[in-house]
Amino acid sequence: MTILAVDNSVDALKRVGEIVASLRPDAELLCYESGLNALAEARSREIDVAFLETDMPELNGLELGKYLKDLNPRINLIYLTHEPEYGYQAMALHASGYLIKPATRSGIQDELADLRHPETEKSRKRVFAQTFGNFELFVDGKPVDFKYTRTKEIVALLINNRGAQTTNGEIIAALWEDEGDPEKKASYLSNLRQDLQNTMTRLNLPGIIVKQRGSLGIAADKIECDLYDWLAKKKESKYNYMGDYMNQYSWAEYVHAELDDISYAMDEE
Repeated sequence: MTILAVDNSVDALKRVGEIVASLRPDAELLCYESGLNALAEARSREIDVAFLETDMPELNGLELGKYLKDLNPRINLIYLTHEPEYGYQAMALHASGYLIKPATRSGIQDELADLRHPETEKSRKRVFAQTFGNFELFVDGKPVDFKYTRTKEIVALLINNRGAQTTNGEIIAALWEDEGDPEKKASYLSNLRQDLQNTMTRLNLPGIIVKQRGSLGIAADKIECDLYDWLAKKKESKYNYMGDYMNQYSWAEYVHAELDDISYAMDEE
């Protein structure tokens, strides 16, 4: 667990930091007097819990909380304040807790014991790939909106390849087959790759797409996928292959046939 504490009061920050460190000695604790510096740190790592002073210069705790939730929708925001009237605004951000300063050990202990998003949620993957039927990619339960429909098809192809690196040439061959000018297709692929990168950055999904020179892959261990679960668990899987697989894409027909064979063999067991 990574815990962030932000307060422009040195004494208050030291107090919270000491209490948190004693209650959660195994956690990584990050303490900042500046909301801007704290936000810069949060952009480079996932924060699980943030203790935020509401009234700070440059970037106050409520504004900082909004940015932190954009980076990690499952962050637990716990506000520290001398001003009870900030409570409504904090609750509008679906904060995990709200403490009147000076923070006490018992108050912080109670908040850490009753987080809105407990540690067990970290085992749930944010990304779900639906391959049975039509392909769809979901993040935090919502379908991803790509700028180009072909970008979504690239993701489908990478998932179909189950983590194997897929070259630019293989992507072009699958998406366009023998259609059009090769140079134009290469240029278009460059735009699609940029759209893919922008989308993953916007959704705060670093490491989902594994990039190498001239190829892309999916980090299969970082997503939940009906195909992967069914192949691994067969009849024990919570997903059931019913004969439909990535119906939008003609290149998926080869795997479709493979899945049919697996399904038939399972029925005969």
